[in-house]
Amino acid sequence: MQALQQFSHAWRKLFAQFSPEHWSVQQHEQCLEKLLQAYQEPQRAYHQVQHIVECLVLFEKVQSQIEDGFALQLAIFFHDVVYQSRSASNEHDSALLMRQQLAGALPETQLDKIASWILATQQHATTSESDLAYLLDIDLAILGSAAVRFAEYQQQIRQEYIWVDELIYQEKRKQVLRQFYLTQPLYQTRYFQQHYEQQAKNNLLQALG
Repeated sequence: MQALQQFSHAWRKLFAQFSPEHWSVQQHEQCLEKLLQAYQEPQRAYHQVQHIVECLVLFEKVQSQIEDGFALQLAIFFHDVVYQSRSASNEHDSALLMRQQLAGALPETQLDKIASWILATQQHATTSESDLAYLLDIDLAILGSAAVRFAEYQQQIRQEYIWVDELIYQEKRKQVLRQFYLTQPLYQTRYFQQHYEQQAKNNLLQALG
């Protein structure tokens, strides 16, 4: 319940940054309803309200380093709004839904930027764009969380892929985690390198054990 309240509160705080002639209170509330509905779908165990709230908490910590905090928060809210573990187009579909929901509310250039950031969360490639680097690090911060939270995250991901045979899952999962472990550095921004890098590498090494 607390996570739902935090999610809703953070979304409502964003309303003041929209232009009132292009975006009404009613539209804002309807969009919140759509987001909450999406993030509480039954197939989700990790990619749900908790993940978005954790991302928003991290955003608060690095807010002073962000140029376009409004766009970054919108990217956080929408980056996993469409999620099916069998799908290869989640990020594309999430960006599309963001455009549909915010059509007319923001300039096209800003919608384009947010959409491109959402798409970038699929590959997590190195970027020279500072705000995007923060978004990608925020999204991967779970890897550098406390050991208990990391273990819970591992279980949540397994739950989302419950349809995959155990042996195949373990093999594929280790491939993903190994790739993260071998990425030097894992995080692109100084803040996340200083606060999360070592813990992430420890968690990943243990998981690969």
